[in-house]
Amino acid sequence: MTNAWPVAYPPIQLQSIDQTRKQRRGLALHLHCIPLVLARRVALVILLGLPLLMSPLLGRAESTPDTEIRIITLDELVNTVLQHNAGLNAARRTVDIATASITTATAYPNPRLELNGGRGSALTPGTSSGSIVGIGVSQVIENPALRSARINSALFAEQGSQQAFATTRNELVGVVRLRANEYLLRKLQAREAAESLSLLEQTRERIKVRVETGETGKLDLIRADAEIINARQREETARLQIAQAAIALNRLAAGTLPSRWELEGNLEDTRVLPTLDQLRAEATQFNPEVRFLEAELERTQSRLQEANASVIPGIELRASQLREPDIRNDMIGLSVQIPLLDQRRGPKAEAAADRERTRGRLEGRRAELIQQLELSRRAVDIAAVRVKALSEGAVRSSEAALRVAEAAYRFGERGILEVLDAQRVLRAVRQDLLLARYELQSALIELDVLTGRYAAEK
Repeated sequence: MTNAWPVAYPPIQLQSIDQTRKQRRGLALHLHCIPLVLARRVALVILLGLPLLMSPLLGRAESTPDTEIRIITLDELVNTVLQHNAGLNAARRTVDIATASITTATAYPNPRLELNGGRGSALTPGTSSGSIVGIGVSQVIENPALRSARINSALFAEQGSQQAFATTRNELVGVVRLRANEYLLRKLQAREAAESLSLLEQTRERIKVRVETGETGKLDLIRADAEIINARQREETARLQIAQAAIALNRLAAGTLPSRWELEGNLEDTRVLPTLDQLRAEATQFNPEVRFLEAELERTQSRLQEANASVIPGIELRASQLREPDIRNDMIGLSVQIPLLDQRRGPKAEAAADRERTRGRLEGRRAELIQQLELSRRAVDIAAVRVKALSEGAVRSSEAALRVAEAAYRFGERGILEVLDAQRVLRAVRQDLLLARYELQSALIELDVLTGRYAAEK
């Protein structure tokens, strides 16, 4: 059961079926004409306003030149990375923190001021009552051995943070140079792939002429087409690898490299290396990891001295004055902590264990460094021999074999398979030469990192 308000409906007007159809037909025709009219008006507005709208865009396009490709040297790339790399900047802030800790270690303790007040009451005849005021000053005088050990610990901690920063810088420069060599390797591989593709296309054109003249079968043309497809895939892959190497370098530089840039350099730079004994001496003296562990060993030794000196941390001098209504008392006192219950055995043991652990790490790192130097030096020698063998022997022999195969194919003495095989061998030998040069540069960079060549700021 519902209670609803009465609703007044308008009267219904009946119309004939024919009249209703005419009205619907006219309404449909009217609706059909509306889009046509709107479309004509919109088109007219566009035609009239298009030049006005495009003029500033055209002017802007004419005034904005295309972004030119900027050529960057390896030194410029390294400087950019060192300036903007987030990890290196964080390590630099760590040095600032350690420097501030020296100020904390050298600070003297503040004096202490005491104020006392009260009221005295007379309990016996002859004494007077009144207010009582007490003033006292105390100053802690530290143990000189404790203070010296604490300051030395802060100084060695600063040296350790500086060596940690140098280690980060040394490794970062090594990584940048490796990535740069990888970028140059990909560029050379892309160039070799483009040259191979061009050579295959020329070979295909000669094969096509011989197929059209009936000198050879169509199977040779199909084989050449398959080789061209593979060569194009290799070229595209090399170009993608160039982009990946560029992105990796830009990530190290925190995205501050130009939008379009190319790296100038090659993989054929060589230099005369010192002997293995000289490399060992340089690594032992300048390697930042070894120097960091040496600073850590000195810091742990200072911590052990600090723990020994903390048994008697210092003395406290006090000077006070107590004013009564009829008497003034001046007092001087001395306070010394007596090591009866706590003789600082725990901190001494911790500092001694930390020192021995650091000494073990230092000796182990020195031994490991010598082994790494020997391996890197042998890797340089192996890569140099491989580069010389490939550049002077294998490449020349492969080029001569390709010329002989092409000449024999032109005279009909050999088939296209021999030519394609000779091209494939030459391409593989050139790729091996590029990889050998890249490995040689990588081994040289590894030697530079181990000897700490990139640790010091220039």
